[in-house]
Amino acid sequence: MVVIRASACLILAFIMPSAEAAAQITARLQASGFSSPIAFVPDPADRALQYVVEQGGRIRIVRNGAVLANDFLNLTSFVRSGGEQGLLGMALAPDFAASGRFYVNFTNASGDTVVSRFRRSSDGLVADPSTRFDLRWEGVGAPAVIDQPYANHNGGHLAFGPDGFLYIGLGDGGSADDPQHRAQNPTALLGKMLRIDVNVALTHAIGYTVPSTNPFVGRGPAGGRPEIWSFGLRNPWRYSFDDVARGGTGALIIGDVGQSAWEEVDYEPRGRGGRNYGWRNREGAHNHIASPAPAFQPLADPIHEYNHSTGQSITGGFIYRGSALPAAFRGRYFFADYVSARIWSIALALDARGEAQASDLRDHTAELSAGGPLGNISSFGADSDGELYLVSLSRGAIYKIVPATAAPPTPSNLRIVRP
Repeated sequence: MVVIRASACLILAFIMPSAEAAAQITARLQASGFSSPIAFVPDPADRALQYVVEQGGRIRIVRNGAVLANDFLNLTSFVRSGGEQGLLGMALAPDFAASGRFYVNFTNASGDTVVSRFRRSSDGLVADPSTRFDLRWEGVGAPAVIDQPYANHNGGHLAFGPDGFLYIGLGDGGSADDPQHRAQNPTALLGKMLRIDVNVALTHAIGYTVPSTNPFVGRGPAGGRPEIWSFGLRNPWRYSFDDVARGGTGALIIGDVGQSAWEEVDYEPRGRGGRNYGWRNREGAHNHIASPAPAFQPLADPIHEYNHSTGQSITGGFIYRGSALPAAFRGRYFFADYVSARIWSIALALDARGEAQASDLRDHTAELSAGGPLGNISSFGADSDGELYLVSLSRGAIYKIVPATAAPPTPSNLRIVRP
């Protein structure tokens, strides 16, 4: 920068720092006034529209940053909420714009898990409660629930993969240390990631079919449920797929909540089901309870873990595929810890097989909280542009991760240059 001061016939030359300042990000309030929000789901057909899922049973609508007065859907009379129970997940079908189908996961009055299909009404901003259909896991005539023996570890997240199938993450059923070893029981759905095809007629008797490419269809441990995609999860609290449409690989990446010592991030290349993530025989990458033996081996290690001196309940996030943040953030995986209220990202390097190695852990808590504490992060969201959002349960708010608007750096090496 050069400034000419005619009165003194001098030139003041300001020599700018040669090194570019490190990339910075911050959190901007997007919407607030929610009661215990646990998910932020964008409408794929309308970039101005998002759905905020409240644990108590309401699904709210945000349009152009404003929270609409009417609920998209209110399930409070059907939901048992509190602790780890409640309305826990929502996923819009890939053809939502045409079919209006969406799916929710909630804890019913008896404390069991229900996965229900609904359809949007004709006006688009309200769901039609009369279209409710509960998926029937044990066949026609059986209760349309997944039994939950305890009140914790419900899991509850729902997400459609790049293959168009619905992935359902279920915790081990609760208590502590999975006392009935359900996460390794091939006949139990609990402690697993499920994959099902819900692109069926509305009149279909159970609401889904099992893809023939599921890893345990006709093979694997004796008596294995064909819906199972992977084994050995304790409480998968948020998972996502690396967005193929925005240059991602389609990999599944899971935040699995630990027991007493370790929180973990699990990475699965696209289409590589049939894995055993090890719980309860292992917690993170560490031996835990040896007997009974796991359903099968080998056990897949996490790509990242942290102990309970750092945090105590992981909230899985997304691999960033947007363009608003500095380019250095693209391809990094963002995640948080609910208890410690910390937020990090890691770099991912893929080998020839598509397996990931994590490195360069960065703590973003301070910079994202520059405008004030963000509270307990219950979930992340990603919009149609791949930009990331934080869901704060304790503050009842949604925040967008945006570039920091830093002031220009102060010039250094000021000197007077005579002509």
